[in-house]
Amino acid sequence: MQRGSKAMANRWGLIQSACNKWHGIVEKIAARPESGASVEDQGGGGGGNGTGGRTVSAASSSGVGAREERPMVPPRVEKLPAGAEKARAKGNAGMKELSDLRDANGNVLSAQTFTFRQLTAATRNFREECFIGEGGFGRVYKGRLDGGQVVAIKQLNRDGNQGNKEFLVEVLMLSLLHHQNLVNLVGYCADGEQRLLVYEYMPLGSLEDHLHDLPPDKEPLDWNTRMKIAAGAAKGLEYLHDKAQPPVIYRDFKSSNILLGDDFHPKLSDFGLAKLGPVGDKSHVSTRVMGTYGYCAPEYAMTGQLTVKSDVYSFGVVLLELITGRKAIDSTRPHGEQNLVSWARPLFNDRRKLPKMADPGLQGRYPMRGLYQALAVASMCIQSEAASRPLIADVVTALSYLASQIYDPNAIHASKKAGGDQRSRVSDSGRTLLKNDEAGSSGHKSDRDDSPREPPPGILNDRERMVAEAKMWGANLREKTRAAANAQGSLDSPTEIG
Repeated sequence: MQRGSKAMANRWGLIQSACNKWHGIVEKIAARPESGASVEDQGGGGGGNGTGGRTVSAASSSGVGAREERPMVPPRVEKLPAGAEKARAKGNAGMKELSDLRDANGNVLSAQTFTFRQLTAATRNFREECFIGEGGFGRVYKGRLDGGQVVAIKQLNRDGNQGNKEFLVEVLMLSLLHHQNLVNLVGYCADGEQRLLVYEYMPLGSLEDHLHDLPPDKEPLDWNTRMKIAAGAAKGLEYLHDKAQPPVIYRDFKSSNILLGDDFHPKLSDFGLAKLGPVGDKSHVSTRVMGTYGYCAPEYAMTGQLTVKSDVYSFGVVLLELITGRKAIDSTRPHGEQNLVSWARPLFNDRRKLPKMADPGLQGRYPMRGLYQALAVASMCIQSEAASRPLIADVVTALSYLASQIYDPNAIHASKKAGGDQRSRVSDSGRTLLKNDEAGSSGHKSDRDDSPREPPPGILNDRERMVAEAKMWGANLREKTRAAANAQGSLDSPTEIG
């Protein structure tokens, strides 16, 4: 582990030195000045969802992720002035050097390099039938490489709001970070002025595609799948925060950036905004405010001081989206319900109202106790004070337990007919749960010994107990599987390159 940590630290040194080296080049290319961190209308909302939401700075919207404004790249012209031509040439030279980056052991980084001709062939000249979405970076196409591998290819819009800096960050980050809940970067193209990123293809699209504006023939996600996605996405953040050294702050956690593979396996994507976190005795990093309105932590939006707890807040918003089926920002709703967090916070104060927060698309098919615990985790994550939010490792423990408790609505209904209140199983903590406790919003009250005899005034005082309880169950679950995990090797450990 010591050797792995040292190698990882050396790799992060590559990111810092490479970004510093090319920062001046990018600034010369981006002739227009920065527009600042003003909040401007998005004109239709993130993710193409018609929310009318806003981002911090102007943002493009797409099913693959909306982002805020970056320093603008000048519009294309037939001939650049001599100074700009020279800067562009240096930028291309910097991109060439990217292919020569090596890790601490001298091994070439894992991402492949592609020519523009190869990717043109893979997408059949970027035909419309291969088009699958558009984001702040540019258009995304489905393609097939020469070897038959199906990939997603993102092409930088040179007249858009992102440029070389985001491209470099994405290539460097995903070349060094490897985890089962992070999307895999297959390679990139920096051929002339072309900038393209090649990823593994995620056949089920984004989480946003399965939560919002569903067509009539599309089934909503069931409770088990939602908890599985939440736990997997949390594990991706845990890797960035706790396993990478120095830690990485994702800074763009939202439902459109969680891509889904087979069996709804979630992976975080779009790392152009990622920042290296504080090290040593530093408590935060100061940076220009970037992020999507509705997901941005309040202290970061106000001060520009970024910590891993900023990501935890964004995770809490996405967890609320999963539970409620609502968008983070939805201008089509009544005034008091347009901001998801603002709508949810008062409801946390009355436990009797918690079942009303569940997504109507679930049609009552969820475990009542699981709903309370998931809402308790979300409530802790969206605390206004960063210090009051849990560490992502604690969130992973709680949600891993909830995801392991498979809810079967058919079995629940059958048990009601057979006798309803029979005791069904014993949890890992030794407490007995009832069948009725696993039912959805049926109105039946639980008579468990560890439940209050009458509803408390809210979960503000109760949520810490519920989170602690879920963490304890999760810890017991981890203890049982530790031997097997040790035998197979931890998938959460940093990958040695070469």
